[in-house]
Amino acid sequence: MTLLHVDSSARHTSVSRQLTSQFVETWKKENPSGEVITRDLAATHLPLITDEWTQASFSEPEQWTGAQKAAIAASDELVAEILRADTIVIGAPMYNFTIPAPLKGWIDQIVRSKKTFSYGPEGPKGLLAGKKVFVITSRAGAYGPGSPFEKADFQAPYLRFILSFIGLTDVTFIHAEHQGREGAESARQAAVAQIQQAVHGAH
Repeated sequence: MTLLHVDSSARHTSVSRQLTSQFVETWKKENPSGEVITRDLAATHLPLITDEWTQASFSEPEQWTGAQKAAIAASDELVAEILRADTIVIGAPMYNFTIPAPLKGWIDQIVRSKKTFSYGPEGPKGLLAGKKVFVITSRAGAYGPGSPFEKADFQAPYLRFILSFIGLTDVTFIHAEHQGREGAESARQAAVAQIQQAVHGAH
């Protein structure tokens, strides 16, 4: 079994990092012989999508120029990581009602035609089926169904859609809300309990 551990917070001591670390620790106990691939997006320089990247992604490797090979190299590495993984845990703090820029950059690199999705007569098809994904978020307030700020959540709906687009449909969200106000610690502990339950249930 292989776990891909992705962090995206700019803060080394962030709540999302604490919670993904808790997930990894619990997962290791359940899978003592398992492999963990760690990808810290805050410490990874991800190039922006360029014309060379686009040209490479829609052509065969033997046709690539030197510039195209260089442009697509990071994507190849990140796609290989996600293909190897059986389980994926993503730490996603809410920044300005959506996801951090490094996480968006990672998504741009792994959503690849013929690698993680394809187009056919019936439209797009995700190619990463059969993997379990856990998205652990931290938010200053509350954005769940029925909350005053529900419509301001451009984080979870986007992640759910784009992950399903590449075939990752078995996605569990664990939210640590109220992290910017009273009740932060109890909300974090509730998230820890959900992590424990989720890992045990996925075993």
